[in-house]
Amino acid sequence: MNRSTTMIMKIDESAVVLSLLKSDLLPIEDVLSEFNSKLQSSSYLAVCNSLSMLLQDQKLLLGTERLIAFAIIYKCYSSQKPSLNPFLSEMISAACNEQLEKSERAFLLHLLQWNSYNNVKEILKQSAVDYIRSFDPSTHDFPELGELQREYGDKADPGPSSHIFADYSLKNLLHDPDVPRGCDPNSPEFDVQPGGNPRIGLGDRDEVLSELLGNFTMEGLPPRWIRPCPPRYQVHQSELLWIDPDNKHELVWDDKMCADTSRGATLRDLLVKGLKVTLSPTEQEEITTELTNDPKLVYHCGITPRKLPQLVEHNPQIAVEILTKLMNSPEIVDYFTALVNMDMSLHSMEVVNRLTTAVDLPKEFLRMYITNCISSCENAKQDKYMQNRLVRLVCVFLQSLIRNNTINVKDLFIEVQAFCIEFSRIREAAGLFRLLKTLE
Repeated sequence: MNRSTTMIMKIDESAVVLSLLKSDLLPIEDVLSEFNSKLQSSSYLAVCNSLSMLLQDQKLLLGTERLIAFAIIYKCYSSQKPSLNPFLSEMISAACNEQLEKSERAFLLHLLQWNSYNNVKEILKQSAVDYIRSFDPSTHDFPELGELQREYGDKADPGPSSHIFADYSLKNLLHDPDVPRGCDPNSPEFDVQPGGNPRIGLGDRDEVLSELLGNFTMEGLPPRWIRPCPPRYQVHQSELLWIDPDNKHELVWDDKMCADTSRGATLRDLLVKGLKVTLSPTEQEEITTELTNDPKLVYHCGITPRKLPQLVEHNPQIAVEILTKLMNSPEIVDYFTALVNMDMSLHSMEVVNRLTTAVDLPKEFLRMYITNCISSCENAKQDKYMQNRLVRLVCVFLQSLIRNNTINVKDLFIEVQAFCIEFSRIREAAGLFRLLKTLE
């Protein structure tokens, strides 16, 4: 529990606590019962904070009021172990303070249930007045501070500062410099000053206590840090523009506002499915029909260059349809790059082969794609069966491109010839090599 948290009692709570402190003729257990009935447990910490602050000065409360205040602090945490009471250190310090009345110290030892002081229930059946009157100091032993601290361990040691204001702030409670130490300011002789002048501020003690209870915090009175305003600099001539800014703005209309977002929804759904599985002929025909009726839907279908390889592997015909519609798009280069960099397969070569018959592909793209196919065949050395299969596919693909005059063999003659020689044991590679010889 963080006792440094600022908590202030409400006005009605202050009035209840003040009336209970003055109930010195009632049994203390009745006072505590009334306390439980009138205040919520959520207010216990604020109440105990305020009472703890009042108890720090021996002259603020009467002897009976101090007993009731300590009893309330004890009652608020009686359901827990004594060591878990956040105000344990204050109670132990007061029990060992020789400047306090012995009756008060003995009362605290009963609350702490130290040694032979274990009849706290019997003590609370008495009123505060009866307890003080019947108290016999000769029958009580008082321990040293070290004994109690050893009994309760670290919980009894408040450390260098038990309150947050002890480190950097002025204490909330200050002694009246006009009242000598050890004197009771509530006695009749202090109601007037020397010369017969009445003393100001001591007439209404209850009002003062009520004001203190309602305004006590754990923060103390911190010093006021002076923060001077920063100096103002002279306004430069170039800054005068901001004094009278030009706010002549033109409206820019969003042509896509209120557009029908459901347009092309079926196409997008089918293409999302087409990235994972092979579409049925009916679904493929539906996509083709949608793109034919509205070619601009291809820009809103959701197929990005990153998703193109997935579509090629599962639905190469649809990939050809989309790439054909995207030929005039400025992003077509990104789609070609994705096609070149994807793993070589029958479907990717099928897509490229169909594109060569449908549109004019850039020569640089074809050259890079063929180079990538040859490199894929050369790198597949670990699996001879897969390597032979890839070589056959590439040879058939290159023969188709050469016969259709799609590529200029002279641009790739040396590279393709070396490829045919390396894999000359394969029939298709030997056939491709003979085709190259006829073109020399």
